[in-house]
Amino acid sequence: MDNIITSKDNPVIKLYQKLSSSKKERLQYGLFVLEGLRIVADALREDSGITQLILTENARERFGDELFQADLRDTRTIVISNELGNRIASTDTTQGVFAVCRIPEGRILEDMLRKGGRYLVLFGLQDPGNAGMVIRTADALGIDGVIMSGSCDLYSPKVIRSTMGSVFRMDIAVENDADKLFSALEAAGAVTSAAVIDKDAVPVTECSFDGTQAVFIGNEGNGLPAEIAQRCMRRIIIPMHGNINSLNAAMAAGILMWELSR
Repeated sequence: MDNIITSKDNPVIKLYQKLSSSKKERLQYGLFVLEGLRIVADALREDSGITQLILTENARERFGDELFQADLRDTRTIVISNELGNRIASTDTTQGVFAVCRIPEGRILEDMLRKGGRYLVLFGLQDPGNAGMVIRTADALGIDGVIMSGSCDLYSPKVIRSTMGSVFRMDIAVENDADKLFSALEAAGAVTSAAVIDKDAVPVTECSFDGTQAVFIGNEGNGLPAEIAQRCMRRIIIPMHGNINSLNAAMAAGILMWELSR
């Protein structure tokens, strides 16, 4: 581990950059990347399949003692120059801690759903920062699972970073076929609610969330498609005052999850 890698053509560095920039490469290799001390440490604690641990010279000196306490039997560790760390980083002020991690076997939606569970469906959500923040909030509020449908790539670096480690603790399923999604929710006895901006929708403060629940959140700019909102059992709205008629998707999801978890 004393050999310090300086070349951008090193095979591990080339793989890291491919995985960082391309969903196609992540799917092909079944791998994704992590950056930052906290999320790498979380992944090591959760035994989340890190195959490569990459540290800059500075990071090895500052954080090595903490990271090397984990079980690294199945993890190869390399040290790179600080300059190379700055080159592969996706943040402006990198901590110099990077990792390559196996994509876990996908959760089967039908197996994830349980009686009395509370679920959030992200339908067409495209902003990775929003998606990551929703997953993090779901973890904090004890939501039973997040379902992604037609949304951004769960394993993109920005989504992973925004979850702050919650991606390793939350049940998350991906189901891009709307028919299969509704069929699974119906079979589980879930009450489906569409979050919409519509004066005729039921205020969330007046809704009962007894039993199995699934709340749909739509695209940041366009909301839920009309046909998806109509397929849900009810349409709900967050009451707002003044001239505001919409909220950031992650903020709206947070309010709805708070109501779900009360």
